[in-house]
Amino acid sequence: MAKESNQSGRFQVKRIYERYDASDGTRILVDRLWPRGVSKAEAHIDRWMKEIAPSPELRQWFGHRRERFAEFARKYEWELAADETKRALVGELRSLSGTVTLLYAANDERHNHAVVLCEFLRRMGVERTNNEEGKR
Repeated sequence: MAKESNQSGRFQVKRIYERYDASDGTRILVDRLWPRGVSKAEAHIDRWMKEIAPSPELRQWFGHRRERFAEFARKYEWELAADETKRALVGELRSLSGTVTLLYAANDERHNHAVVLCEFLRRMGVERTNNEEGKR
């Protein structure tokens, strides 16, 4: 089951190695590489959005070093906003209804790109809601 601290609203993150649960809603794998030791049947994914993952250069620079996470998050958010393909995929994620679970394989549950992506999506939802209220 996804950790409570990673759940808030309709977007949540979960390690792909955790057991599938119907409450996951739409399950999207957001890693560029397929996770080791997981079959497609075991994964229970609805879609694999490998293009939304950080660029290979950014991923390699980060190297899952916690001391680089803040800078990694900033650079990844820039990629999400600047890259045309990533922007389109963010739009697709935002258009999904119900709970959306972003799946990742990293060992660190707090310092990974899925957490950054989830927070990015949540902020966009808040900004959209605020903008809609301002137009009324």
